[in-house]
Amino acid sequence: MTDPHDRSVTGFRTRFLVAASAWAVLVGVVLVAVPLAYADRLPDPLATHWGQSGRPDGSMPFAAFVLLLVVLWVVVAGIGTGVTARARTLVRRVPRAWSCAGLAWAGGFMLITQAFTIAANLDRGHWTRAAGLNWQVAVVVAAPIAFGALGWLAGRHGPDVPSGPPQARPLIDLDPGKRPVWVSTTTAPWATWLAIVALAAAVALAGTALSGRLPGGWSAVVPLTVVGVAGLALSSVSVRVVPEALTVSIGPLRWPSRTVRLERVERAWVEERYPAQVGGWGYRGLPGRATIMIRGGECLVVRYTSGGRLAISVDDAEAGAALLNALIARQRPSVER
Repeated sequence: MTDPHDRSVTGFRTRFLVAASAWAVLVGVVLVAVPLAYADRLPDPLATHWGQSGRPDGSMPFAAFVLLLVVLWVVVAGIGTGVTARARTLVRRVPRAWSCAGLAWAGGFMLITQAFTIAANLDRGHWTRAAGLNWQVAVVVAAPIAFGALGWLAGRHGPDVPSGPPQARPLIDLDPGKRPVWVSTTTAPWATWLAIVALAAAVALAGTALSGRLPGGWSAVVPLTVVGVAGLALSSVSVRVVPEALTVSIGPLRWPSRTVRLERVERAWVEERYPAQVGGWGYRGLPGRATIMIRGGECLVVRYTSGGRLAISVDDAEAGAALLNALIARQRPSVER
């Protein structure tokens, strides 16, 4: 692993934060300045949704439209920049490139969506008379992908520190007179803040809508609530190993929870995995080969006797793997130590 005091890495981190912050500020300024510049030429509410026919079939108050995009961008940009700036992600080219691609894609999507929404509503008098959207849909899909590709290319510049060599299967000696237990919980501050911001915004919009000052605010309450609940679900993961089983629990309520009997486990080890490698955060993959990704870095990997695998991003994974292997060896003495 690279020295955290390496001047080249420190200098690159500074440059990255300056560039990412500049992009975040630029997108945020455009999301606020453009609708305000055309406010006197836009209806209130605005057409914000178009049906399969290409005609507008849904609306949102002007203030809610601006606020929703800005809040979403602040959350996405803050989390994306913070996650990518972590040393473990920043010094590796592939996860850094994909993180930059995601940040660029999100900014491009919001800018393009806002641009077409404003253009369709401009000088229309009422949202029901907004221009239809047809070929613009293809641009809304393709343009953010182009932004993401540019972000991916930009993220490839910089240091690329390889992962360390594979570790041997960890083992510990068990005291036959004691019942061993290992518990580890990992939290994701970014997910916690995502949940807090999204739920707070949902409550604020709901209160404003109930007061009658923002009647269309309800259209943003549901998606913000969904984002908040998802953030809570991704805020923590807890793993417990006892002689009978391995239990994985998700979220602050430790639900949902999954228990795997020890006789179904073949062995365990530790790997470094990152969201960009497994397709993002949360439960990634398919049953039999999945990753529970809360934060990038050290993961406990369990191989089932059926051949499937489960990886969990959790702290002190080496101790958990060592205890699992020792329990398996005690239960099945023929297992190679």
